[in-house]
Amino acid sequence: MLNPPAIVVDRASLSFNGKTLFSELSLRFAGGRITGLLGPSGCGKSTLLKLIAGALQLAEGGVISLEPEPAAARRIAWMGQNDLLLPWLTVLDNILLGSRLRGDQTETGRQQAMELLTHAGLAEYAQALPAILSGGMRQRAALLRTLMEDCPVLLMDEPFSALDALTRSRLQDLTVGLTKGKTILLVTHDPLEALRLCDHIAVFAGKPTRVVSTITPKGEAPRDLDQPGLAREYGELMHLLLNGLPA
Repeated sequence: MLNPPAIVVDRASLSFNGKTLFSELSLRFAGGRITGLLGPSGCGKSTLLKLIAGALQLAEGGVISLEPEPAAARRIAWMGQNDLLLPWLTVLDNILLGSRLRGDQTETGRQQAMELLTHAGLAEYAQALPAILSGGMRQRAALLRTLMEDCPVLLMDEPFSALDALTRSRLQDLTVGLTKGKTILLVTHDPLEALRLCDHIAVFAGKPTRVVSTITPKGEAPRDLDQPGLAREYGELMHLLLNGLPA
């Protein structure tokens, strides 16, 4: 089995409207782990995911790569903040879109998609069009589509933000269970979500943006919120987010 790829950002620079967002930003995200990205709105977390996914280009310098880079490890699944469901396809067909485009549709894949829909509470909407779904239901479908891609690298931008508390917890557990051994970057504004799900947490701040600190929560994800030590780690994270400086 190939080693899960690490994501390497090497001296990345990017500006918008004359304002510098990243200036020679260098980071390395461990392979096979879930890394949470936290920081104030506008600090570039979503932009960084777009750069890694190839949706934006580093015109001002820098390189983003996977290490190692065998061809089989280059596929990246990206879930942005917009669900991007195709309105003319059913929910099931939206989830199976990637396999359809690759020409590898199988009955096994269809069964897997239906199992995911059942876990997400969407089985009865499998043949429905996205227009009748609520915002939270659309987000669930977009998450399932990302998980069905079975890529070695997943970029997820607030994938649980529109979900109610019970559905959020259930889908968090499902996501962690289905993505063991994959390299995941998870953008979230919820420190508790990061502490529950992530192996490492990178806190962004400053102008230009940089990582001001990292935290490695104890125990294995998904963690119980009453786990000993979590309150201290939550306090440390909040201090970092409020002050933008190492605690």
